[in-house]
Amino acid sequence: MNERIRLLFAEAADLKTYTLRNKDMSIDIAYIAPLCDEKMVSDFITVPFTKEEVSYRKHLHTIPEYLKVEDSARWQDLLLRGNVMIRDNETGDIYSLFTGDVICNESPQTQVESAIQGPQIALSEDLNKSLNLIRTMYPVPELGIEEYSVGYISKTPLLVLFDQRHVDPSVLDNVRSKLSSISVDMVHAAGELEKLLIGKRRHLFPTVLITERPDRIARALGKGKVVVLIKGSMFALIMPASFFDFMHAIEDNYEAYWMTRVLIIIRYMSIVLTITLPALYIAIVSYNPELFRVQLAFSIAASRSAVPYPSYIEVFIMLFMIETLIEASIRLPRYIGSTATTVGGLILGQAAQQAGLVSSIMIIVTSVVAISNFVIPINSLSFSVRFLKYPLIVSSIFFGITGVAVGLFLYLCYLCNLRSFGKPYFRLHGKINPAEGDIGQVRTK
Repeated sequence: MNERIRLLFAEAADLKTYTLRNKDMSIDIAYIAPLCDEKMVSDFITVPFTKEEVSYRKHLHTIPEYLKVEDSARWQDLLLRGNVMIRDNETGDIYSLFTGDVICNESPQTQVESAIQGPQIALSEDLNKSLNLIRTMYPVPELGIEEYSVGYISKTPLLVLFDQRHVDPSVLDNVRSKLSSISVDMVHAAGELEKLLIGKRRHLFPTVLITERPDRIARALGKGKVVVLIKGSMFALIMPASFFDFMHAIEDNYEAYWMTRVLIIIRYMSIVLTITLPALYIAIVSYNPELFRVQLAFSIAASRSAVPYPSYIEVFIMLFMIETLIEASIRLPRYIGSTATTVGGLILGQAAQQAGLVSSIMIIVTSVVAISNFVIPINSLSFSVRFLKYPLIVSSIFFGITGVAVGLFLYLCYLCNLRSFGKPYFRLHGKINPAEGDIGQVRTK
């Protein structure tokens, strides 16, 4: 039995198979460790078998929790549901015992990627609990699990997860080679591992998706992606990642079709606004005020009448204030962070406008930029977008609208040329095609 089960779960490092013997009989045992309660396995199987007070074969025949399995086609499903398979080697009978370790409220709740209707449970810092959640949501025997260790001092355990049916071998080999080539003293966080996997490249956009949600991981495995879990971190790495993955909220899978499409459109409009609005303000106010209607142009000019310096200085002042407020909201304790930053933003904005340091239009622009940046579902892309507006601001100072247009065109060219583990960054949703991205694979190496 054990040999056949090992063939069924050939790439599963969390599968346990062994043989126990006493003076009366010998049994084969097989189970998937993260899905089972090890204490139940010990109390109901190992200890009664080794004590030999009562024949263990009598336990198998009399205790109703032991269910006899006649159909070998059920082995996979039983193992993936938290059952232990037991074979009496003398009689050849096979039994199953449910020892499932169901994790619900024991794991922490989602803190970064919240959802209204979706599952509220997040990954755990313990690898077995995280594997339990992923196995429960993705119960297929083709789920491959490989073990690695990184860090000469920390020796941090890693698990690489992939679906053998859908994974692209080139991506998997790329991940394996990068993990094997990591030579550092300590690794403790998913973000630290992401930097080591990317290498010396300084990308403007994140190419590895970091998530805390097991349901997002299950959907990524079904699309042929590779997932890396790290011990001591509640976040997992998903690769390869496309730009559209970062703009996809997990809530889109649970809400109504047209509602989610409207929200997706709002997200893309927001990312364009947060990148271009400060640069467009400078370009139009300083170079091309004729783009506005006369009434709006006069209104902007009147609001800036008391401002003693050019528009780009005004933009830099307000953006500096909003960036410091965002950093303060992250660093402050959570119980006072939101209140302190909200009050600080209101007071600073109103005082700056009344003192004539900035115009009222600029406060509106800054608020739209900040709110639009928070609409992005994945935090790593949100951080990147916060930086992208500054090169456009510099180009708008010298070249106006033309500089903004050229800057956006260069961003699009960069996105089209970017690769994530050999796959195009502008790839649409869907399963990974092993034939695509061969040129990008050469670039990654």
